[in-house]
This record gives sequence, structure tokens and C-alpha cells, in this order.
Amino acid sequence: MNDNNLSRRLFLSSATVSVVGSATVGVVGSATFFAPGVFAEQLMQTPTQEEGPFYPDKLPLDTDNDLLIINDSITPAVGAVTHLSGRILDKRGDPIRNAVVEIWQVDNNAAYLHTKSDNYAKRDRNFQGFGRFVTSSTGEYYFRTIKPVLYPGRLAPHIHFAIKMKGRDRFTTQCYIKGHPGNATDFVIKTIKDPKARELVMADFAPIRSSRIGELAAKFDVVLGYTAEA
Repeated sequence: MNDNNLSRRLFLSSATVSVVGSATVGVVGSATFFAPGVFAEQLMQTPTQEEGPFYPDKLPLDTDNDLLIINDSITPAVGAVTHLSGRILDKRGDPIRNAVVEIWQVDNNAAYLHTKSDNYAKRDRNFQGFGRFVTSSTGEYYFRTIKPVLYPGRLAPHIHFAIKMKGRDRFTTQCYIKGHPGNATDFVIKTIKDPKARELVMADFAPIRSSRIGELAAKFDVVLGYTAEA
């Protein structure tokens, strides 16, 4: 990794609060919401969702948290720039540190970073398609990516999540665009029978008021079904 890449990664890992704090109502700054111990009762666990068939069959050389720029490229990926952040929490609302958060999604041409993906031949070669982030002591993660788009076979645009922790089974779920019309009939979302639980996999993709290029901010917390000490 060269000095330029290191600087970019350090910048991206520290940018979360300032970016999210600039978004419109619906994206709440983490300092407001997440003082440890503020939850008197156990939180509802984020529903698990299938991994799906398109986890990358060959990981990219660059697996950092900026999916818009690959290594030293100066050409960004095409799509609605989205600052995606949140917290990994236990069932009491306490942060889980050192969890490996992975995301993967289609590019703006509806192609996954997988050789059997539809439109693979037309995929955006400037889109990383996959990223990783290790949570901080406050359980926070951050990615710069694009707003998810539809692809053949699914009615709801989404971003896949996998959470990896030492000594625990890998947890997978999906993040959806709150209010998207396809959510009501998407066959994967419909596997979540409880309407309240279904809301836990939805995120607002809200315009950032200060952005001159139409950037968005989305906040997506993941609650795991055990305590951080266990």
C-alpha cells in the first residue's frame, strides 16, 4: 500500500460523523444516539438474510471501504455516491469492536463482482464491488459506495452485509432502500414475517445538504443476538 492509499483510507475511516451529520433528517449523528448503556431493554435482533449466490468468486486486490475508487485510479465508479455508516451492536445496545464488516453489491450496470452475474461483461471496471471495514471501539463502520440499483431477479435494490467475529458464526443480512416500491413484493424481504423486524433492514438514503454533487448518506445499524462479553 502506498502513502496515497494509506492517506485515503485514514481519511475515509475518520469522515463518518462529519458526513452523516450533514445529511437531512432521517440520518442521525452517532454521538446523539449511541451512548453505551442507554438501552434499558434488549434490542430486537436484525433479521438474518441469505448471503445470495454472488459473493465475489474472486476478491478484488483492493478491499478497502471506498468502493468508488480502486487503488490509485483517478476515475470513480458511476452511480449515486452514498456514505454508508452505522454501528454493530449487541442485544443490549453495547458496541461490538473489531468486527469485520463486509459489503458487496451490484454496480450501476446491475453487475456483481462475480463471473456468473448477469451483465458481468458490462460491469463498471471502476467499481470495487466489495469492501471491508473493522469496527472501532464504538462499534462504528463506514463505507463510500453507490446507492443500490435493481438487477434481474430481484425487485428490491439492496446491499449485502456479512459480519465476522472471532468465535462466532458469520452473520449475513441485506440493507434495503426504505420506501422503495419493490420492497413490498420482493421474495427475500417477504421471508421476514414480522413487520417490525422488516423495518430493521431498511435504511433512508438521504440527500446531504452540503453536497454539490448530490451525495447521499445512509445509516444502517446491525444488532446481533448476543452480548459483547459473551
